Amino acid sequence: MLTFVKVVNPVEFNNPEQTADDGRPPPGSPVLEALLENARNQQYLGQRLDAAGDRVDTDLLGDIVRHGPVLEALRAEPLNRREIEERLDVSRATSHRFTQWLDEQGFVEKVDGRFQLTGRGEAVADDVLRFEANVRTVDRLAPLLDIICEDHQEFVIEPFVDARVTLAEPENPYQPVERFISLLSDSETFRGFNTTHMAPLVLGGFHYQIFEETDTEIVYLPHIVEKLFETYPERAREAIDHGHLALRTRDDLPYGLAIFDECVGIGGYDEATGLMQVFVDTDEPIACEWADRVYASIRADSEPLDER
Repeated sequence: MLTFVKVVNPVEFNNPEQTADDGRPPPGSPVLEALLENARNQQYLGQRLDAAGDRVDTDLLGDIVRHGPVLEALRAEPLNRREIEERLDVSRATSHRFTQWLDEQGFVEKVDGRFQLTGRGEAVADDVLRFEANVRTVDRLAPLLDIICEDHQEFVIEPFVDARVTLAEPENPYQPVERFISLLSDSETFRGFNTTHMAPLVLGGFHYQIFEETDTEIVYLPHIVEKLFETYPERAREAIDHGHLALRTRDDLPYGLAIFDECVGIGGYDEATGLMQVFVDTDEPIACEWADRVYASIRADSEPLDER
């Protein structure tokens, strides 16, 4: 399994060399920290809700989701019933039911003939949209999530709402690899780690890129480094001597990640064939920050090749 990352603007995110006194990367932005904290606590949410008591009735939760379109419309601006009918293409009776239910829940108030969301209503509308976005993202990332989430509890899906997903298809099984290499070709720098080779060793174009064209730093498992030197002994050593390539090793890696110049990507491999089956990339800044943080953490626990 592999995760790739391109950074939109490296100066805006954490420097991988910059770590806290204990060797850990420094805290991220408040938004990233909130996302990570939420991801850490998700497995305990049910217990916390049970402890608090008075859990929300599932019928009410369903009603809230069903009223998502009108909540979204009113989140944009206050509307009267006629405008709600036109915006949502619903009947007058349906519009009346919508506003009556929202009023009963305390989600709207009527001001100057228009319905506007209360503070409570705005918060609920935001969470309904977030829920829809997350469900859509989970569906799109389905080929990848089973591979990643087992090894990475801090993976967050919110930054990948608009991600591009490239799948291996029967007529073109190499599409994910081609997408990855195309991003590498446009990048001046490349950092990352992986439990296997970033691309198949037979792909000379990829290795030409990291040996000759791109300033590269990769953290590999020790036996992966050995295999790389067995395949490209002279070119790998020359790349290191010329400063194009820096290799580090770590005895255990959770999955893989790579950092280019301008976007974030995540990929998954078929365990039997070793071929990349899916590649996901996005230029969302918060995803880039997340990737920088993960890389800094792994790098801090790795060793330069010549110190092994």
